[in-house]
Amino acid sequence: MVEKVIATEATLALVAELQAQYGQDLMFHQSGGCCDNSAANCYLPGEITMGVGDVYLGDIGGCPFYIGKAQYEYWKHTQLIIDVIEGTGGTFSLEGATGKAFHTRSRVFTPQELAALALECK
Repeated sequence: MVEKVIATEATLALVAELQAQYGQDLMFHQSGGCCDNSAANCYLPGEITMGVGDVYLGDIGGCPFYIGKAQYEYWKHTQLIIDVIEGTGGTFSLEGATGKAFHTRSRVFTPQELAALALECK
């Protein structure tokens, strides 16, 4: 199975820290830009509502990860790699006060991975 989203060790450590503080039920949404800096944002249940315009990519640190459908269309050929950098997080994301921020990197899927993803979607 080809993973559409993965997390670095630093990300998994920060997720665990946030889960210890806020509880296990966290979720992520890859924003589309504007005031939240096109970042992967971490939320508590109920802080954001997922709908038909959102695509589930997988889990990181046991937390579901979504992306807006329009943005997914641009990035569907890439694997999202969620990392952590030093700095101020997004104003909407739970890690904002930690001095760290989630940061999205990506890599283009190989032709073999794209073929496997096409088969998974059928």
